[in-house]
Amino acid sequence: MTPERHGRQCEPHRTMLRLSLIPLLLLATAAAAVEPLPIQDNSFLIEEAYNQENRVVQHIFTWQRERDGSFASSFTQEWPALGLRHQLSYTVPYTGRRVNDLAVNYRYQLIGDGNARLAISPRVSYLAGDRAVQLNLPVSFAVSSRVVTHWNAGTTVSRGRTEWSGGGSVIIAALPKVHLMVEALRQRNTLVSPGIRWAHDLPHGLQIVPGIAIPIDTKTHQRSTYLYVSFEHPY
Repeated sequence: MTPERHGRQCEPHRTMLRLSLIPLLLLATAAAAVEPLPIQDNSFLIEEAYNQENRVVQHIFTWQRERDGSFASSFTQEWPALGLRHQLSYTVPYTGRRVNDLAVNYRYQLIGDGNARLAISPRVSYLAGDRAVQLNLPVSFAVSSRVVTHWNAGTTVSRGRTEWSGGGSVIIAALPKVHLMVEALRQRNTLVSPGIRWAHDLPHGLQIVPGIAIPIDTKTHQRSTYLYVSFEHPY
């Protein structure tokens, strides 16, 4: 057998060998450890799937101003309940001159955590103002040590009326503690929101994360200004 013919016969075997390695490479990639981002449970419009770590509390303030001058703000406090698996929180929204629709939330860490490539943490909330029940399914997937995606699907049931929502986001760590963000949220309308967040680590485990975004209504093309700041510390 000539070397040329031998090479031709071996080529299909080499191709099959290469193809057979693809699933192994994919499995190895999926199983590979992903270095967690220094700031990751600080999304704006899209909920991430990471519960609070044991004995760590987070305080979140948001403020959004529309082009007509109206504004809405909120305060959220998140607490671990008996470890990482369970999380309790509440949200106090403030619109105009009054507090409305206090929300009490419970979230269960079903899969993964902040150190895993894949995390799933379903949430159920009671909205006191509307006497509504809200369900949301956040899924977080770390593409790499610098890129993380978050996905949401949810529904709100109130007085016989059902509203659906969904969306996703991509977080890119331009620097370890400076992240670029693009979020898309679909509720009654569709918002696309580019933004940025960054972290300041202070003594005694205190971390402060400010951020800013510009939500854009894809139908009316109206823009608003969204400000965010969170304080996270052990207790």
